[in-house]
Amino acid sequence: MNITVVGTGYVGLVTGTCFAETGNNVTCVDIDEKKVESLRNGKIPIYEPGLDVIFDRNIEQNRLHFTTDLEEGIKGAKVIFLALPTPPGEDGSADLQYVLKVADDLGELLQEYAVIVDKSTVPVGTAEKVHAKIAEKAKVDFDVVSNPEFLREGVAVEDFMKPDRVVIGTRSDRARKIMETLYAPLVRQGNPIIFMDERSAELTKYAANSFLATKITFMNEIANMCELLGADVDAVRRGIGTDTRIGRRFLFAGIGYGGSCFPKDVQALAKSAEQVKYDFRILKSVMDVNDEQKVKLIPRIKEYFGGDLNGRTIALWGLAFKPNTDDIREAPALYNIDLLLEAGATVRAYDPEAMDNVRNRVGDKVYFAKDAYDALEGADALLIATEWPVFRTPDFERIESSLKSKAIFDGRNLYSVEEMEDLGFDYFSIGRANVN
Repeated sequence: MNITVVGTGYVGLVTGTCFAETGNNVTCVDIDEKKVESLRNGKIPIYEPGLDVIFDRNIEQNRLHFTTDLEEGIKGAKVIFLALPTPPGEDGSADLQYVLKVADDLGELLQEYAVIVDKSTVPVGTAEKVHAKIAEKAKVDFDVVSNPEFLREGVAVEDFMKPDRVVIGTRSDRARKIMETLYAPLVRQGNPIIFMDERSAELTKYAANSFLATKITFMNEIANMCELLGADVDAVRRGIGTDTRIGRRFLFAGIGYGGSCFPKDVQALAKSAEQVKYDFRILKSVMDVNDEQKVKLIPRIKEYFGGDLNGRTIALWGLAFKPNTDDIREAPALYNIDLLLEAGATVRAYDPEAMDNVRNRVGDKVYFAKDAYDALEGADALLIATEWPVFRTPDFERIESSLKSKAIFDGRNLYSVEEMEDLGFDYFSIGRANVN
């Protein structure tokens, strides 16, 4: 099948590459000439495990193409995916200008029937707006489908190739058959393709991400209670996670969620509720709690050093919002860096993939280390913000010899309290007993 993907951001690039991997002829369109040229030369602008392998294979086998010309890109396409940015506006609602601009262009350019697919995360009613915008100029039949993505950064290729479910919003039998054929190779093990109306599909994406964000935030609230009551959040997590009604995933306490999806989607759903005059109180609390949770360890660090961080040096392990990605959007590490610098501290940071992105944001305000241990040199304490595997079993003797104080502030609960106590560290984590 000939497929076009408009937008080569995270979702667009993974979508286009993975559909090429299942034998389709895919053309990706982007207005960024430098980015398109780079992609043509085999350079991927994001870090995503496994993507480079199938990207290179499909470039070599001539199934994956890139262009800046929308008219050229959609020639012969049976399905056109819109994988465009929908950033939050000043009021928190999703900004649809990029989606609607391409829809307007498509109205003039369509030469034959095609299925136009909203792959971006968009508010309820967007499919209708896209349809209306295309219909203003279109001279041929077309359908607009909602097909939200549920990719997790760090395992996006696996999620795409082996989806838990595929959600497709359409009331068109013609579009349904085409989308069913397109996704059939990905659901051969029996995972469902769930068809519904467009509005329900649009809401499904926001509902899923907002629920997961709520689950994370609830567990962080429990962690905060554990600290006050002398309980252990890890024990509580095991106790409730074995209940099949709750499940084990998204129950790990820490310094909050970040990334490109959860913060934006929770905010957008809350704004959508406000627009229909519904007070979505849970989501308001989720956002408030998460904002506070991100910087929960800063007061502890200040207290440890007598209330004054001026002249102190803090080593920071982890900059990405989660491991196995270079994405720093809404990463808790960024908020911690800002507060540490504001308090007069020096920050020495290390992340396996995200340092260039943070350097572009903060410049030379932070020292970017060669490796995890270089970040520790001359530091007064270690703060852990991202649970990269490389941080899980470090050389604690080397940490001890590098730090001026044997102090670790662990925002991801990587180490056991008992081990830290045996090793003689002052150890502060989330929802567990402090060791000092």
